[in-house]
Amino acid sequence: MKITIKNTQNPTILKFEFPDFITQNQNFEYKNIDEAKNSPLAQQLFYLPFVKTVYISGNFIAIERYNIVEWDEVKDAVAEQIENFVTNGGLIVGTDETKSKKQPITVYGETTPNPATLKFVLSKSITKTAIEFKNIDDTLSSPLAKELFGFPFVKEIFIDENYISITKYEIATWESITTEIRTFIKQFIENGGVVIDESISNGNHKIEKQQIKNFDSLDTTSQQIINILEEYVKPAVAADGGNILFDSYDENEKRVKVILQGSCNGCPSSTFTLKNGIENMLKDMLNDEAIVVEAINA
Repeated sequence: MKITIKNTQNPTILKFEFPDFITQNQNFEYKNIDEAKNSPLAQQLFYLPFVKTVYISGNFIAIERYNIVEWDEVKDAVAEQIENFVTNGGLIVGTDETKSKKQPITVYGETTPNPATLKFVLSKSITKTAIEFKNIDDTLSSPLAKELFGFPFVKEIFIDENYISITKYEIATWESITTEIRTFIKQFIENGGVVIDESISNGNHKIEKQQIKNFDSLDTTSQQIINILEEYVKPAVAADGGNILFDSYDENEKRVKVILQGSCNGCPSSTFTLKNGIENMLKDMLNDEAIVVEAINA
């Protein structure tokens, strides 16, 4: 049995692929050794000081590392350890225990300022990074989003922290579909379905934009704008099932371009919010009355 090592879009996560499937329609994520009680292999991996998260799905084990090492320094040794563990009869996942394990959650719907969007709030955290899906082709990192696009009335999906914002087409009313969607989400997650595959989600260009990896190289005004959006604006729009991302700042035109996601995108009140809320806030906090805010996807 030979393990194949493969890179992912996230440099801290490496995939160790098996020649055959190691789970049957199940996905597992372990953040620490206590969570890995049903996976002797994951428990052994957590004895490595650089292992942060272990994902087991399909035919692979993905490992997220802490920054104390680089993968080039340890990946071969990790692959060898996994190979030896399995060759010696070690158990990857205790299937009987996991199949009987069902974690109940609650899901409820909240209205948003956008009448076409409803926010489904869960009683547990489902992702560390906000992701927007415009269509089913975007859903490589989210099995849940892929399934939701199977409903003909689902137009767009936005997932963040502990909620899922769904934008519908006009063919359906929320009164007629809310219970169906809420029940589907609840059963999908309780039965072990994956909301976000963190091992590949960072390949999404919208996430890369949101993380603003070039922050230190931006001009001072852009950095100030990003900090204001993060501290004062994002929490408010998140409460309404939406998100706002910094896109760019033109110093000559004094123009701030942003991207609206979730319930904010296409919301009838978004123009008012941009002009009378965000724009005025930036003018006041940056002491510059010439600043203009524009949503490039409004």
